[in-house]
Amino acid sequence: MVIEWNAHMFSRDTERFPFYPKAAYAPDPSRLEADPLVAYLNRLETEGIDRAVLVHPEPYGDDHRLVKDCLEREPERFRGTSLFYPKDPDAPKKLADLVDREPRIVATRFHAHRGKEMYLDRFGDAGVLALWEKAGELGLVIELHIGPNYGSQVRDVIRDHSDFPVLIDHLAEPHKGSGVEFADILDLGRFENVYMKLSGLNHFSKDEPHYRDAMPFTRWVAEAFGPDRMVWGSGPVSVVDVHLEHWSEADRAKVKGGNVAGLLDWT
Repeated sequence: MVIEWNAHMFSRDTERFPFYPKAAYAPDPSRLEADPLVAYLNRLETEGIDRAVLVHPEPYGDDHRLVKDCLEREPERFRGTSLFYPKDPDAPKKLADLVDREPRIVATRFHAHRGKEMYLDRFGDAGVLALWEKAGELGLVIELHIGPNYGSQVRDVIRDHSDFPVLIDHLAEPHKGSGVEFADILDLGRFENVYMKLSGLNHFSKDEPHYRDAMPFTRWVAEAFGPDRMVWGSGPVSVVDVHLEHWSEADRAKVKGGNVAGLLDWT
């Protein structure tokens, strides 16, 4: 089974699905699909992807109407993630209410890297911990879109919440930190509840379509987390076969979807 965990849905219909006024960024509506779900379903068929976890994007803030619409239309094939603001004292309750209304929400996402410090000050902040703990109580995956400079901070939270599954996005955006800082990311591989996503290669490599120039780096990361805790997330699924060709076909199948299926109990 092949499962992609990465796609953002954006709709041209900004009246039905308005952008958050203080969003970190906003796409040009004229460049968006009238029905993004149809376009994405075409991608799944073309790439041979069986299922997908839709990642609720930042421009919609904590308004989840679009991802909910997609989940309602494809309830068997999709799961979704959420986004709330740790500085909002009502965020944990809002998360619980969303999951109660839409149980196909399987994760909540935290953003923190250089150039994106507006969501939180530190991972030890009370608001972050309250939202993290609520997500764990609800059985959600804690998805971290972090840079290398936040590795030491999240290590302390992960250590104190070892029962809560954690997924690090986009190889922890290695280009947004130093090698010394990235050592803290590799150190997270010692926690059995932490998964790493093989995604975002296009953020620092132009060697399309498989980004072969990044292979020494991705293999380094893959060895730190191992075949049971690597997850594929974007680009052609054949990226997994190219970057992890030294692993067995069975191990690469785990990365392509088996690990996500197990993590979400999605059988």
